[in-house]
Amino acid sequence: MSTLTEVGDRADWRCWLCDEPVDPDMSVNDPRGPSIDAVTAEKPKKGAPAQERLAHRACNTRKGAVKAVVPWPSSLFVVDPAPIVETADRLARKRGREVVARCPTRDDAEQAGAWLVDRLSRLAPDLAVTTTAQPGGGQFLLVLATA
Repeated sequence: MSTLTEVGDRADWRCWLCDEPVDPDMSVNDPRGPSIDAVTAEKPKKGAPAQERLAHRACNTRKGAVKAVVPWPSSLFVVDPAPIVETADRLARKRGREVVARCPTRDDAEQAGAWLVDRLSRLAPDLAVTTTAQPGGGQFLLVLATA
């Protein structure tokens, strides 16, 4: 098990759930203070340690023992957005590509794609991805693909 400082340094002191900065000097009892979220696989290998990620205490408490939900920002115009954590996990295992949202314009899809690639660079740093906006049915499909 790693120390809070080790986990924080690996995460560049950003909460993996909300992507906001975490103050390393704040009390661990403060809702915005640092905490370690131990993420276990659904079928962990025998003896495999849990993956440790940095989270605000409030974000970690709110998530509890359920699957994490990383929200799409309300500033993006996306329809039927895919769950980000599950999509990243699936693409890390299987590779390939997935439609992750629908957008009314190409510009909306490109903005959402730029945000998603940036967010995944911190959420799943070992997963290299690209996005494309593909027209279809009077809308644009945002496609996330492994590089």
